Amino acid sequence: MARQALAGAAGESTRRTRQARIALAVVFCAHGAVTGSFATRVPWIQEHTGIGAGELGLALAFPALGSLLAMPLAGRVAHRLGARAALRVLLAAWTLSLALPSLAPNLGTLCAALFVYGASSGMSDVVMNGIGVATEDRAGRSIMSGLHGMWSAGALVGSASGALAANLGADARVQHELAAAALTATGLAACHWVLDVRSAPEAEAPPRFALPPRSALLIGLVGFCAVFGEGASLDWSAVYLRDVLGASAGPAAASTTAFTLTMAVTRIAGDRLVDRFGPVRTVRAGGACATAGGLLVVLAPVPALAMAGFALLGVGVAVVVPLAFAAAGRSGPHPNQAIAGVATITYTSGLVAPSVIGGVAHASSLQASFALVTVCAAGLLAGAGVLRRGGRGAGGACGSPAPAGKDGAAGTRDAGS
Repeated sequence: MARQALAGAAGESTRRTRQARIALAVVFCAHGAVTGSFATRVPWIQEHTGIGAGELGLALAFPALGSLLAMPLAGRVAHRLGARAALRVLLAAWTLSLALPSLAPNLGTLCAALFVYGASSGMSDVVMNGIGVATEDRAGRSIMSGLHGMWSAGALVGSASGALAANLGADARVQHELAAAALTATGLAACHWVLDVRSAPEAEAPPRFALPPRSALLIGLVGFCAVFGEGASLDWSAVYLRDVLGASAGPAAASTTAFTLTMAVTRIAGDRLVDRFGPVRTVRAGGACATAGGLLVVLAPVPALAMAGFALLGVGVAVVVPLAFAAAGRSGPHPNQAIAGVATITYTSGLVAPSVIGGVAHASSLQASFALVTVCAAGLLAGAGVLRRGGRGAGGACGSPAPAGKDGAAGTRDAGS
């Protein structure tokens, strides 16, 4: 009788974990769709506001500033509200912020809109990745690459819709307002089923502003190289094809779609690749692929070859960020602080990258900008060793270390689905 009860409890726990994983995958997808929807309409926003490449690069620094200031606060918000409630608030802020940049009539208002856009993106990203690490611990197998694959799938859907809208000559304000409403409703519905990871009652609250711990710095630098290429490709691929190679609006937007498509496919397959080859060999192979893609973009004489280069970049950087978060969760006694630190470094890279690309383009050329992306891609080959697999860290990412809760993970307690 007791054995049957234990088997039934185990089955129920497995069902709830699977349900939470699927719900979290939907959250990642909705989050990615915002980025894809925005990225493909950057040329429209630039034209609407009447700004040049240098001013666009300046504006695209403001998401980095907002993210840099806000991401270290995410652990405190999750501690106070619980991971699920924090995710509801922050994800809704992010999806609704999609409508802001296209409404901006000039450079000043665009900078303000992108500051809010970056702050809400960074904080929601930290919390949902923290829940992802806790869910991976509970599932007992690798799921982070698949979750990030769903983020890329969402970015693909968003960029595909943006490419279609660009081809049709649609107003980006209307497109983004409709997308923001749909994604907010979808995200809030999915949040109901994610794990509600909470700190143990006796756990000390994290600091209001947590600097990255030393254990996260090298991991974060590897993530920095990957996300620099990702951010540059997402926000500048369409502009690159238009300005450097003379592509029309449709093919230019399609280059962003090619990048997000290859990222999505590689990430969805990533968990199996990592289990088979290990994180170090997987990231080194990705670094080689991304470097080749960057070189192809820089040297391409026609749009089709540049699109192929962006596709290779997507393959090469795809699994690095999921592996960086997983490594951070195992890097020390405070998983939450380490994950927030790696997130701060990596996603600030992605938000800084577009402005750096714009600055280099203004001083030299877009080809020189993507030569810098190629150098960062080569950095993955050198730094892959810091992602070497270790034992799975105890405890969820959203709480501080403490005695085991009812889900058996040290440092957090799961309030149920």
